[in-house]
This record gives sequence, C-alpha cells and structure tokens, in this order.
Amino acid sequence: MTIADPAAAPGPQTAVPSVVARPTLWDQLSQSARVTVVSAPAGSGKTVLLASWIDQGNLAGSAAFVQVPRDERDPQRFWLSVLTSLRGTTAGSRHIRELTPSPDLDDWAIVERLLADLAPLEDRLWLAIDDVHELRSEEARRQLELLVLRAPPQLRIILATRHDVRLGLHRLRLEGGLTEIRAKDLRFSLGEARELFRAGGLELTGSALAELYERTEGWAAGLRLAALSMAGHPDPARFAAEFSGTERTVTEYLLAEVLERQPPDVRRLMLRTSVLERVNGQLADLLTGSTGGERTLQALESANVFTVSLDAARSWFRYHHLFADLLQLELRNTEPDEIPALHELAAGWLSENGYAAEAIRHALAARNWALAASLVAAHWLGLYLDGRSATVHALMSAFPAGAASADAELAAAAAGDELAQGSLAAAERYLALAESASASNAEAERGPASVLLDVVRLLMVEQTGDQRARGTLARRLLAAARSLEVARPSLGADLRALALISLGDSETWTGYPDQAEAHLDEAVALARRIGRPYLEFMALIYRGEVDLTRQIPLAAGPSRRAIELAERHGWTDDPFAGLAYMTFGSALAWQGSLDEADSWVRRAERTIDAEDRPVVAMGIKYLRGQLELGRGQPAAALAAFDAGEPLGGSHPLVRPLRAWQAIALVRLGELDRAERLIAGIPESSRIRGETRIAGAMLCLARHDPQGATAALAPVLTGSARVGWRSWLTEAFLLEAAARDALCDAAARERALAQALDLAEADRALLWFLLYPAAELLTTYVSQGTGHGRLIAEVLDLLAGSERTAGPGQAREPLSKSELRVLRYLPTHLSAPEIAAELHVSTSTVKTHMRGLYTKLDAHSRTEAVASARSLGLLAPSGSAGRT
Repeated sequence: MTIADPAAAPGPQTAVPSVVARPTLWDQLSQSARVTVVSAPAGSGKTVLLASWIDQGNLAGSAAFVQVPRDERDPQRFWLSVLTSLRGTTAGSRHIRELTPSPDLDDWAIVERLLADLAPLEDRLWLAIDDVHELRSEEARRQLELLVLRAPPQLRIILATRHDVRLGLHRLRLEGGLTEIRAKDLRFSLGEARELFRAGGLELTGSALAELYERTEGWAAGLRLAALSMAGHPDPARFAAEFSGTERTVTEYLLAEVLERQPPDVRRLMLRTSVLERVNGQLADLLTGSTGGERTLQALESANVFTVSLDAARSWFRYHHLFADLLQLELRNTEPDEIPALHELAAGWLSENGYAAEAIRHALAARNWALAASLVAAHWLGLYLDGRSATVHALMSAFPAGAASADAELAAAAAGDELAQGSLAAAERYLALAESASASNAEAERGPASVLLDVVRLLMVEQTGDQRARGTLARRLLAAARSLEVARPSLGADLRALALISLGDSETWTGYPDQAEAHLDEAVALARRIGRPYLEFMALIYRGEVDLTRQIPLAAGPSRRAIELAERHGWTDDPFAGLAYMTFGSALAWQGSLDEADSWVRRAERTIDAEDRPVVAMGIKYLRGQLELGRGQPAAALAAFDAGEPLGGSHPLVRPLRAWQAIALVRLGELDRAERLIAGIPESSRIRGETRIAGAMLCLARHDPQGATAALAPVLTGSARVGWRSWLTEAFLLEAAARDALCDAAARERALAQALDLAEADRALLWFLLYPAAELLTTYVSQGTGHGRLIAEVLDLLAGSERTAGPGQAREPLSKSELRVLRYLPTHLSAPEIAAELHVSTSTVKTHMRGLYTKLDAHSRTEAVASARSLGLLAPSGSAGRT
C-alpha cells in the first residue's frame, strides 16, 4: 500500500524536523522556579518543547514526563502514571516505592506517600506533566495542588496546559516560586521559522517567508504543517503567498491537504479508525473489512502523517489530536450512519481482548445502552479488582438518567458502583431494582447480571458482618465460577478466588477453622497463579485470622507476608492493610509483646475509617480494648469496647464484645454495672462461654468462688461454646483461682495445669495479665510441676504490666475530615483558603483544626504538623526552612 508522505512529494525526499533548537526556552526550564507553567493553545509546541529539553539536556535520568490522557477522570490512574514515571528516573528509583492498583487505594494517601518518599531527595528532579487541562477529576486537581504546595525543594514541577487550571498558583507567583511560559514565549521567531523550513529543504525568499510567518503568527503547528504541505507543492513561494486564514481555518485547511493526498484505501482506514483513541492492525482490519492494517499504520507513522506509535513494537498507534478531530469531522460528514456500527465493532473486539473500559466507552458512544450494560456487568469485577472504581464511576455516569430502573445488568452494575463509592444506602436501592428486574427476566437470572448481583451482595454483607449470609453467597459464586471457567477463564478464575476468600473467612467466624484454612490456602495459590496480588493479599490476611483462633504465633506469618505485599505494591493505606496490621498486632498482643503490638494497632487505627468500614473499625476497637486491659488501663479499655459495640452490626465479634465490656468493668471495680450489663445480654449469648467467663470473673471479684465455679462448669465441660479456643485458658485460670479460694488444692493444680498447657500451645499469655495470678503461678512453679519457662515469662510480664499509653500516638484516631484538613496544615494556606480548597466553611475548618490540636496534643499549627509527622500521619518535611 502506498502512503503519500506530506513531507515528500514529487521530487527529492524531504523531511521536516520535529525539533528546532530553542536554547532560550530550554534555559528557562532548566533554571526555573519550584513550579513552571507552560500555558498556550493547541499546537503551540508545548509537548515538543518539553521532550526536546529533556533530550538535549540528557535529562532522561532526572526528568519524569507524564502525559495526561484525554478526559482523565480517574485519580488513581493519574497518580499511578506519575509514580511510574518518577520511578523511571535515577533519584526516583532510589526513593519512590512501587505502587500497584487496588480497589480501595486512597488517592490522597498516594500523594502523602509520594511526599514522604520524596522528602529525603537531595538531587534535582523534574516532574513534567503535559496536558494538565485534560485532568477532569476535581479530586486529582486538588491532590496535584497539594503536591505543588508541599513538594520538597529539589523537586521541580512543570505543568503544560492549553489553558490555566485552578491550582492555587497565584500564591507561588507572589512568593516568586512560579515561572510562566506563555503563548507569546512559544511563538517561533522569524529565524526559527527559517531554520524549520531550511531543514526541510525549503528555501523561501525573504518576502515569502515573512508573509507566511506573519499569517501564522509564529504558531508552531501552523508553521510545521505549512512546511509539511509545502514540501510537496510545485511552487512553494506561490503556496506561501496564497496561504491565509485564522488559526482554526489554517489548521483545518492544512490537515485536509494532508488527508486528501492519501490514496482512497488509506484515507478510508484513517477515517474509520478515527473513532478509536488508539488503534492496532487487528482493529484497523476489523473496522475497514480489509487486511494489512498494521503495515499501513506503520507506514503512516514512518511518513510522519500525524500518526504516533505508542509502544516499542510499533503495534499500537494514535493520531495527532488535531488530526483526529479533523478525521472524526470528515467521518461525520461522509459516513454518519456507519459511526454507531464502528463503535460496536470496536467494543466487541476490545472486550474480547481484555480492554474492558475502552470497550464500554465504545458501546456508550454507539448509544447501545444494552450492549454497554452487558459489558459493564461482564467486566465490573475485573475493573474493581484492578482498582479502577473511578473509571467505572465515570462510565456509569455516561448512561442516561433512569437507565438502570428496568435493566437488571445495569442496576446491578450501579449497585456495585455505589458500593465502591462508599454509598451503602444507594447501593441497596440499586440492588433492589436489579433484583426486581432480574426476577421478571429468567434469562437475566442466569446471565452475567446474576453473577454481578451475587458479587455485590457478597461485598455488602461483608460491610454488615452477616457471616452466614456471606458463606451462602460465596458458595453460590463458587458454583458460578466453575461454569464460567470454561466460557470465560479469566473471569471464572477471578470469581473463584474471590469466592474462596469470602467463604474461608466466613468459615473462620462461624466455627469451621479447618475448612477455612483449606479454602484460604487454595485462594492464595490460585491468586498467585492468575497474577492477582490483591486477592493473594486478602487471602493471606484472612489466613492469619484463622491462625489467631487456633495457634496465635502462626498468625504472624501470613499477616507479615500480607504486610510485605502491601509495602511492595503501595497498599499500606488500603483498608485491607488495616486488617493485616490488626491481625499482626493481635498476635503480638496475645503473646505479651504489648508495646510492639501497640504500634501496629495505631497503624490500623490510622488506616481504617469507621464510616467506610464499620465492622473492621469495630474489630480494631475490640483489639485496642484488649491491649489496654493488658496494659492495666481498664478505663481506656472500656472506652474502646463501648466505641466498638455500635459498629459491629451482626458480626460474630459483637457477642464476646459484651463479655469484654463486663471484664473491663470488673477490672475498674464497677461490679454493679458489670452485673447489670451481663443481665442485659440476650439469653442466647448469656449462656455462651465468653459471657460465663466474664460472670466468673465478677463472682471472684465479689469473693464468691462457688458462684465462679458454677458459671465455669459448662465451659470446662464443653457444653457452653467459646468462639476462640484460647478463651479456655482464662476459664481454667479462673477455675484455679476459685478452687484456691475454696481451699481445694488438687482441683486448683489440675485447673492451673490445664491453663498452662493451653497457653503453652497457643502462646495466649495476655489472659494472665487480665486476671493477674502471680501468687498462684509462683506456688505452682515452686512445686516443680513443669511449665517453668512459661511461668517465668508470665511473671516478667506481670511485673511490667502497669504501664500507660506512651507518647507517640494520637489521643484518639483522626476522622477522615480531620485528615483532609491536616494535609493542608504544612502549607502556607490560611484557614479561609483551606476552606475554599475543600469547599467547606471556614468555621468547619477551624473546628477540625481545634480537634486536631486536641488529638495531637498540640497548641499551635506548627506543633500539630510536627506531631503529625512524628506519628507518620504526614510526610516528613522536605526542608528545614518550611513548616
């Protein structure tokens, strides 16, 4: 296939250089202030300027270049591209940790993490972000502003945009920290225009060059396009003399000149593939009904016909944005009826080849709502697991209002979208719509909508803590996964891994640890095999929970591996990482390592927001209470248990939580309150082992050993169940104390031996701190009856158990709103300016600031920032000279 090269026509082959040396502008970029803005209209040469500056200055190792995709609405994808580009530099590879997408990755946490990684930066590093005007996400723009305001001194940020974007740069301008390169600076001089034409083999007379320069006004794209078209013109001087028009008409005219010179088959390929953001040979063949598309695209790129290769293999391409606009206009004028069909063809190919989001966009562009809904239903799980919730949300917003009302698939997708956005109530409404529409459509009951419905239901019951419902749904999804593994292997494998994880964790909490272990081990192996590290991460966390219920030291292994995965992939602020910190901290606490456990519990508290993850937040309060009891702080323990109780919903931990409240009250000496609390527990929970153990502790505090043995008897015989086996350690310890008070030495020794046997196996040492029995243990070991090493360890713990919550932790966890305000405190913004950035009132910001000062034990903004940095809530200061 012949390609008409607009840079070469009849006569000698010529080429127009893509770069003209611009040393003045290059020097401006190299010697710029903290932030440089390059703001000018399309075609002004912004991208070429940045690329040539990096190239001529050999800055590839010290300059990161990021191009924002068109209509970028996904903050996570934007920040991942920034991190990837920065990691490609020499300094970035040393300082910036790897980050992998995940469903619950917090975009603000990504920026805070990036600031923390860059804080020790010593060498100059440039970050150039092109097409900033395409960043449509308000969240991402505010996060970028935060990076600009708090970047360390050695990081220089360059922002290229077609128009100014709201990033609070006026403050930097006043401080002298802003360099601005505008359209007038980017205009070619007459000498630069002459160099451009001369390098392309074009020698224009002085008057012809001056006339052309005057009409293009030094506009880079106009000059370059004129040079490309003129290279094939029989009379370049006459072309220059006749050339006229505004910037817009010049662009359309020149692009039309390029297009019209192509052979009909090439022109047809370009027009029909212009509906795509990017194109490869297979897509070109599909949309044209021809063959040889890849060769044609490669030839177009080689001929410099506004076609850019996107990969080293030269298999994917895109058209220059201005050229793509013209192609699409021409397609609308010549084949308007074909456009929906072209989008539908593209959607089918992209879906089959794993490009889910692009496939859905094309179905939406075709206005084929049914196709778009079915694609969303088919790909929602994969997009969710890839951490692309913001992309899904943007796609869902493109459907017509009310479209989900009668479409089971779309309603199910909308429910999943709302759940991912944190709106449980909206998710429940859409779920009800989906169930209603699905019930009246037998085919929907069997199709992707039914699978998506069950996935959404599963994720919703995880929020409420109903473990039996969770297990039922997980089993149903396992059955669906088996049928999908043949037709759609990738989706089937993802679904199977997710179902195994949920089933295993539900079995942990409903008393089937052996089955839980088997299912979670299978999930870990499957996640590794299919390359889903996030699913492996989830499975390892839940695997640690299984070990906590049986042999506490073993829980540290999978929890530690999960934390290592989080650190490797950048998930340290992910809610599931909070679960890993909690499980690891619990394993340490129960083995008596209270100070080390406290640091992990604090990490969990910082990671989990009670509004978004109430059940997990309840678990952290539960652990915090246990830890404070072990440290001899029953008042703090009771406060934690009380705060956790309303968060738990129907989770199985709520039952023993009441017992823990009673234990804390007994330790406080508030025996009447403890008695009333136990009496108020429903009968079904009051007869369980945990409540009986709390009752026995109350009896002993009231010097009623007979009552204690009566309460414990069903626990010791196994007729009153306990959720976790280690509760039996406390039951036998209390039994030993009761028998000692009853002067039954033989029964005391038997009970204490049982308690020590269990503690030896489980390493559940915390029980001995909850009911200190140093005298009993000392007497026991003096008789040489065994467990000497364990008893010595427990006695050492008891000797050091009276401790307070030390410095280095906030008095209580910060709320999500307080964290957002905290991120702006290191800047020079006033309270009203912070309020404007967050779209709240000044009084609201001041209220949060007062709350921050209280929780961080600070008396000023500077002290609050210092305290937050010491706690790891803010990145370290990049400069001693800044707050």
